Amino acid sequence: MTAEATSLSEIAARPDFIATGDPGLDAEVDKADGGRKFQLLDYTELYRLWERQQWATQDLDFTQDRVDWHERISPEERYERLYGLSAFFIGEQRVTDELGPIMRAAPTEEMRIFLSTQIADEARHVRFFERFYDEVGVLETDGGALRDRMERVERNLNDEFGELFDVMLKGKVDRLAADPSDQVTLVEAITLYHMVIEGLLALTGQHFIISYNEQQGTLPGFVEGFGNVARDEHRHVAFGARFLTEMAAADPRYREAIQRTLVESLPIAEGVLRPPFAPDDDDEEFELFGVSMAETQAFAAQCLTRRLKVIGLA
Repeated sequence: MTAEATSLSEIAARPDFIATGDPGLDAEVDKADGGRKFQLLDYTELYRLWERQQWATQDLDFTQDRVDWHERISPEERYERLYGLSAFFIGEQRVTDELGPIMRAAPTEEMRIFLSTQIADEARHVRFFERFYDEVGVLETDGGALRDRMERVERNLNDEFGELFDVMLKGKVDRLAADPSDQVTLVEAITLYHMVIEGLLALTGQHFIISYNEQQGTLPGFVEGFGNVARDEHRHVAFGARFLTEMAAADPRYREAIQRTLVESLPIAEGVLRPPFAPDDDDEEFELFGVSMAETQAFAAQCLTRRLKVIGLA
């Protein structure tokens, strides 16, 4: 059995992830009739789950993480790890800034209440990474504003990251801010935000980064906090799956909007998964966080396909 399949089943069996009802981690979706037998949580249930799954960044202990980063992890490996860490740090800030117009455009109060909790989640994730960088000494600074640190972190990212977040996502959200009644743009924005950025990129990266650190016995404080981040993201993706399932069933225009957004964004998202130092022609051999690029892409594709089955589009 491959490491991917084993890891997927281990994650799917964890009670905290089962609670989200995320179809991307449920192998039974593959056996269901087009995925339609999968039971998605409704918006009120997702809100109640948010209340039960609270955590605080200030409760995490990064003492051992600082020792691991500077004494157990080589400079070469720190350099390689920085791409994934930087993508999450900046990505959390970007989605925090862009979620407000999506929340305001949501058509029901239940949706808006849940999305309000997600804004708080995303802001907490930014603070988690800020505290980790600061207390572990991932990027030494002379103090100053969060914006100054983030400008330095951004230098580790590739062009595809900027295209996906600063052009595609921002463009859709800006249109939605100008016209909150534009439900087609809302469907596009949630497809890009919840299915591609969170459901494909974030959850894939979290899965392999957490697994690798657990295998190596490194960064225990980070693993605890990042596991909490991943649990939050599963709630968000569960919201997106519920919303897009309802919209796809309601109007062919929304189905087309989902499909169009995926066609436009997936090639760029695939580029985000590839760090700048990865060779272009060696996906089977090049490894990051203990797995090849080919395994990483396969895991992401499997999770996305399962969610699309539930939505009724696979």
